[in-house]
Amino acid sequence: QAEEELKAGQLQEMGRRERLLRSDLQRAGEQLESFKTRVMQACSPSAAGSREKPLTEQQVIEKVRQISDESQQSHEREKSLQKELSSRLAKEREMSANIEVFKNSLQKLQ
Repeated sequence: QAEEELKAGQLQEMGRRERLLRSDLQRAGEQLESFKTRVMQACSPSAAGSREKPLTEQQVIEKVRQISDESQQSHEREKSLQKELSSRLAKEREMSANIEVFKNSLQKLQ
């Protein structure tokens, strides 16, 4: 009898966990739909006041990919420019140091 009660308790606990999981799954689905709706509204031409028909989900996905690619390219360009700037600053410092050495040598010669 104790074993049956234990099994019944386990079944009840499993049922409770299943309900919680279903509830979490439903909530996640609702959040996904809400996010999808917000993205569609943000990317839709009608949001910008245009009278064109709304974008399809695939068009929104492509637009998000395009924006992501552009962001990545901008980031890479920024890194490249930072390296170039660092290189130029290093050369400028070297040039300044050489000018100082040249000035000192010129003063000694005079």
